[in-house]
Amino acid sequence: MRLLDLFCCAGGASMGYHRAGFDVTGVDIAPQPRYPFAFHQADAIEFVTRHGHEFDIINACPPCQADCTLTAGTNQAAAGRHHSLLAATRRALMATGRPWVIEQPVGKAVMRQDLLLCGLMFPGLQVFRHHRFELHRLTVPQPAHPTHQGHPVRGWRHGLYHDGDMVAVYGEGGGKGSVTQWQTAMGIDWTDQRRELAEAIPPAYTHHIGQAAITALTTDTRAA
Repeated sequence: MRLLDLFCCAGGASMGYHRAGFDVTGVDIAPQPRYPFAFHQADAIEFVTRHGHEFDIINACPPCQADCTLTAGTNQAAAGRHHSLLAATRRALMATGRPWVIEQPVGKAVMRQDLLLCGLMFPGLQVFRHHRFELHRLTVPQPAHPTHQGHPVRGWRHGLYHDGDMVAVYGEGGGKGSVTQWQTAMGIDWTDQRRELAEAIPPAYTHHIGQAAITALTTDTRAA
């Protein structure tokens, strides 16, 4: 089964789908020298418009800066520099006729929340990292959402250092942790770049989605 990953960045989502059994191809407008699979440097919406029908399923993680909670709150000064691609991405995906997944972090993006994933749902992850997923022609089980109580985030806050089992994988200050700690927290080992780690989706999330997707697609193929 072939999966197209749009706005793939360094490949966090792609790796999860690969581990679920998909042959993954990534597309991003920027070079991604550490992306671990077949890659096309291109405008994602233009690429899926031309080639989306060639794949069994499509994943899209359009840039979230225009809609995310961080931009709406602490980074409001940067909000004007970002433009949402969510609606344009959805239109392009619908035109392919394929099943698809759109991912966005929790924020003000206008989208269905067919699935919500948090790092506490997956053994070994050390991030909360809430992400929403809108699903088309696909059903994915919703894991139970464990309480965050008893899982403090490690780092400096208000002049005090707090120890904890969770890691803040973003920013540079506040004792956020080493690159190795970030890699462990996210379940990512093929890049050591802080920005790539900070922008990535934990592969465990898309592994969960991918397992459901490949089962459904394989069943549909056999039935046909």
